[in-house]
This record gives sequence, structure tokens and C-alpha cells, in this order.
Amino acid sequence: MQRGPTLDRSFFDRPALVVAPELLNKVLVSGDRAARIVEVEAYEGADDPASHAFRGPTARNATMFGRPGHLYVYFTHGLHWCANAVCGPDATPSALLLRAGAPVAGVDQMRVARQQGRSVARHDRDLCRGPARLAQALGIDGQADGADLTQGRGIIRFADDGVDPPDPPGLSPRVGIRLAVERPWRWYVPGDPNVSGPSMNSAGGRSMKSPKADW
Repeated sequence: MQRGPTLDRSFFDRPALVVAPELLNKVLVSGDRAARIVEVEAYEGADDPASHAFRGPTARNATMFGRPGHLYVYFTHGLHWCANAVCGPDATPSALLLRAGAPVAGVDQMRVARQQGRSVARHDRDLCRGPARLAQALGIDGQADGADLTQGRGIIRFADDGVDPPDPPGLSPRVGIRLAVERPWRWYVPGDPNVSGPSMNSAGGRSMKSPKADW
């Protein structure tokens, strides 16, 4: 299978709550490594007390207030990097936390990267199972903050290789937060073993096999 086209800026230039279910099963490419996104969470800026952007722009969250289609990367708990896709019109600080992925390419590199972490992956399904693991497996750190995901020749980009989002997707409240915990803003691919959080309210969705691709 040929390399999939890169998602353009118009894909991300919509509310995060609209983009989220459509981003499932798209492929995040980082150099020679790639993972199919199987779980995301939406964060809606000034209207969301759980968002980093809730209290306004800072040096840390500046990317969230920029153009859609860029990567927002932050350091958490003094240990891990996490990656987000910025959505919405310019200066509207909404983003999607990339919570989990299914390895597609560069699995050997992912294994090496994950062996250097505090939590060694015992199975390939654990390589990208969780936002910190996903970033580490794909070699994403603070230097990638602000990267343009819509550049076809960019080191980090989102590709569409023809695998449709699940219909319907799994849906649940967000996990690992203390504020606005009741909002059902977490979407995932039902039945996928790489999903990191609980599989609640899957609405009968089905899992899909990841086709081989030349990344």
C-alpha cells in the first residue's frame, strides 16, 4: 500500500469535539515510525477547566493559541511528554490529547525507545498504549512542540491511508483528570487492544486491522 495523503489544515480547523471522532484510525507519522490513533480526548480551552489553556496563554501553552494543525507537546509530572493536535480557528485554544495508538511502522525503533523509559513495554500492544508511551515510542519530545502536522514532508504529520473511523466510536468521560470529569469527551476505537483507558459505552463498535503501509 502506498503512503497515505497528509491531512490538510482544514481538517483541524474545526471544533475539537467534531475533529475527535474523525481523527480515530488516522496515522501519526514521526520519521520512520507510525502509529494508528485509537484513542483521543478533547480539551476546549476557556470553556474547559481541565484544559491547559483555561487561564489564558502562557509560554507553556502558546502553541494551543496558534494555528490549527500544529502539535502541542507538554511535559507532565516531571517525567513524561504528551502530544496534542491543535484544533479550531486561530487563537481558539482547543486540542486533542493523543492518548493511544496501534503500531504501524518502525516497531523495532519503538521497542528501543520504550526500553529507555521507566515503564518497559512487555508486549507490542503496550508500546503506544497511553499518551506518554505514545510520545516516547514515536520519539516525540519538547522539541516537537509547534510542529506543523499538515506538512506532507514534515518529520511529524498525520496521514489518511483509507481506514475509516469506527462507526460508532467508543465514547466515555475523560480519564486521569480532576476537573470537568463528567464531560464525555474521550473517543476510542472499540475493541482495539491498544486503547489505554476503560472501554465504556462502546455502542457496539468494531475493531479494525491495521493494513501494512510503506511509510
